[in-house]
Amino acid sequence: MATSSPCEDNVYTVKLTEQAERYEEMVKFIETIISTVPSFDELSVEERNLLFVAYKNIIGNTNHVSIIREYRAKIEAELFKICTEILKLLDEELVLATKTRDSKVFYLKMKGDYHRYLAEFKTSDDRKAATENTLTAYKSA
Repeated sequence: MATSSPCEDNVYTVKLTEQAERYEEMVKFIETIISTVPSFDELSVEERNLLFVAYKNIIGNTNHVSIIREYRAKIEAELFKICTEILKLLDEELVLATKTRDSKVFYLKMKGDYHRYLAEFKTSDDRKAATENTLTAYKSA
């Protein structure tokens, strides 16, 4: 009976983790394989394919996509809140209270910047409105 090498054992384990759809563990075992391959050798075709499958499935995992979307929505909500707070402060107090041209230009440029930040993540009509508000603020400055 032939004995298998540690590398063959790791390849077998990688295949098992793939079948179990445990891609994060699959990546760890692939990394073990890579670390055991001498620097003058390269991965076999099978090992390269397993490497590809491991990372592709981590990226393509729908659980990760939904987590990313939820996190993105959270960040966008925070950015929206910050931008609307400063825009309200600029419109209702700071721009109105300016006594010098320099201050007014400063606040109007700032207003344009925050509308631009909104335009960077808003979509459709909201993006169009933010873009128009950006242009208006910069022209006013």
